[in-house]
This record gives sequence, C-alpha cells and structure tokens, in this order.
Amino acid sequence: MDFSALNPVALMVSLIIAATPILLAAVGELVVEKSGVLNLGVEGMMIIGAIAGFAISVETGNPWVGMLAAMVAGAVLALIFGFMTQFLLSNQVATGLALTLFGLGMAALLGQSYTGMKPPSTPHLDIPFLSDLPIVGPILFSHDPMIYMSIALVAGVWYFLNRTRGGLVLRAVGENHDAAHSLGYNVIMIRMAAIAFGGACAGLGGAYLSLVRVPQWTEGMTAGAGWIALAIVVFASWKPWRLILGAYLFGGVTILQLNLQALGIGISAAYLSMTPYLITIIVMVIISADRRRASMNAPASLGRIFHASH
Repeated sequence: MDFSALNPVALMVSLIIAATPILLAAVGELVVEKSGVLNLGVEGMMIIGAIAGFAISVETGNPWVGMLAAMVAGAVLALIFGFMTQFLLSNQVATGLALTLFGLGMAALLGQSYTGMKPPSTPHLDIPFLSDLPIVGPILFSHDPMIYMSIALVAGVWYFLNRTRGGLVLRAVGENHDAAHSLGYNVIMIRMAAIAFGGACAGLGGAYLSLVRVPQWTEGMTAGAGWIALAIVVFASWKPWRLILGAYLFGGVTILQLNLQALGIGISAAYLSMTPYLITIIVMVIISADRRRASMNAPASLGRIFHASH
C-alpha cells in the first residue's frame, strides 16, 4: 500500500468540505437546545433541505436560490415540530424521531424525478494572491463561500448568546423557563424562533450536501449526518466554538476512511465505513463518563415541557 499517494493538502480541503454540513446543522441545534428544546429531527430537516435545495437549484439554475429554499424548507419542518411540542405539548423525543422518519420519506418521494441530474455548480471564492500561496492557499483561501459563512455563523451565534440581551433571554429560557415566564418573557415564542433557526441551519446543511459536497441527489444521502450533529452539540458542551472541533474531527475521520478504501487497505470496506460513527460513540461515552460536568453544561430545562397556564 502506497501512502505517498495521499495528498495532505487535498485531504485537508476534503475534510473542511465534509465537516461543513455537520457544522451548519450542529450550530442550529445548539441554539435550539440552549432554548431548552431537544429536537431529534435534525436528520429529517437536513434531508428535506437537501432535496429542496437540489430541486430548486436545478429548476432555477441558481444554487443560492436553492440554498435559500432549503433553509425555508428546514424551517417549515422545524415549525411543525415546534407547534406539536410547544402548543400541543407532545413529547419532544417522540416528535423529533417522527420528524426524522417523515423527512426521510418525504424527501425520497420528492426526489424520485431528480435522481441522476447534475445541479448548477457553486462558485469558489478565490482570494487574489492569498489563494495562490502554496499549501496555505488551497486549505484556507480557495473554498466556496458557504464554508466561510459556516465559520461566521458560529462566531455570530457565540456573540449572540454571550454578548447580547436576546442571547441572555434565550439562555434564561433554557435554564429556567418558569422564572423567565414570571419575568414576562414569552417562552413559547422564543423557543419557536430558536426552533425555526435550527431548522433553517439544518436545511442549509442538507443543501450543502446535495449541491457542493456530493453534487447530486441520492435517497438517504445524509447517511446519519443529522445524528452526528446532535452528538457534536453534546461533545462541544453546548459551546459554539467547540462545534468546529467536533465537526472537523468527524469530517477528518470520514475523509480518512474514504481514502483508505481507495488505497485498497486490507480491511473490509464495511468496517471502514462504520469508523466515523464508532469514533463518535467512543467520544460520547468518554464525555458521558463525567456526568456531573456534563449536567452542569447542559441547559437545565432541556427537554422539559413548559405549561404557560401557571
């Protein structure tokens, strides 16, 4: 086996592309969980975003319109979850799982006529002079705009949660919704806004999958990315900047196993394919071992139903 065939620069570029859809979905879910809501429907919202973004991009010839449509589709699906859990007071875990199953089925139905099509290409943002630098140029300055936007989104969420009054209110609702309600804050509307934002981010992550990372539509193409995004939020201890580390770690493992398969390493492809998910489980087990620390970082009202009547 010739490991010299592996190009470190190309590996790093592929890693960043692989991590971006997960990072987008994870940052949205972090905001949702900070508001005290647990939405397990990330996978369903991502796959709906993937088909909505792909279909609209093919029909309009504009990938940016497709990504906007994916955000709207993800937000609409999220608001269905929000209506059921915040107004009808359904169980958040069961509703989130149902949302994932619904999204996967609906996307498979809508995507039947788009299989095998090629979407319009998403332009790269080549920065003059910087993009031409050896090694650093291709890794940092020759990506599509969505990669830079994902980093900016993490920075924006961090700033919002830690430096603005709105972020303080959102965190207060997630920590103690009864106290926030007694202070006059509309807990349900704040959570609905957070849920819509999380859905839009998940839909955008799905669109990035079908338009940039794997520019085609394939049924079930999210392949567990939504579940990984959920795990990364816990891995990051509900801190925005740590999401980047978690997403890039998973992206790195994914790209490495794909390249090892291409090199023909003497390990079954099935074992290599399950490596990213196995690594995620191991990391989660290690984190969960310190239950006291994990419980201190988690929003205190996470997953609890709020009754506005009292």
